[in-house]
Amino acid sequence: MMPTTKFTKLILCAAAITVTPLAANAQNVGTVVLGNDDAPIGTVTANEGGVVTVDTGKHSAPLPANLLAEREGNWTVNATQAQIDGMMDAQVAAANQARDAALVEGAAVLSADGMPAGTVFTVDTADTVIVQSEAGIITLTRESFAMNGEGALMALYSAEQLSANTVAVPEGAEILTPAQLAAKEAEAAAEAAADVSGE
Repeated sequence: MMPTTKFTKLILCAAAITVTPLAANAQNVGTVVLGNDDAPIGTVTANEGGVVTVDTGKHSAPLPANLLAEREGNWTVNATQAQIDGMMDAQVAAANQARDAALVEGAAVLSADGMPAGTVFTVDTADTVIVQSEAGIITLTRESFAMNGEGALMALYSAEQLSANTVAVPEGAEILTPAQLAAKEAEAAAEAAADVSGE
């Protein structure tokens, strides 16, 4: 009888071990995550390194995997979709504020892969940014920048991509964004009109 009992315990232990990975795999891509109000928060788009990314329809929200729990065959988190979106709204606003504070003329810019990409030459009222390097200039939008993990201003493109889209500047050429050029032309036209009316 004793050997049989030991054998039974071994089988039960083996069964318990195999159950755990199956539960963890329930957070696979495509799984719908419910909130504590039983309404869907969103769908899992990635599950890597202990972080489950859930697409709420508004944000890709990274949630620590240990905050998700299985209940009645569904994966849930102790929050509502509105709370998750509100949290992400606040994080995005804070990140944008930090980016905007750093995105000023003369600021050093890194590429997304950490290479020096030049400095900010100008930022106009239409949120167009010109970055200048020894090779020339590249025109980007404000949304093309973020702060990296070390708090440095970073363009969201690789050094290779930035280099491929950099345009050489002829010596003596004036560098303006389209909005700055339009403003300059409007100012010149206004001055010309004033001169004519004053004659």
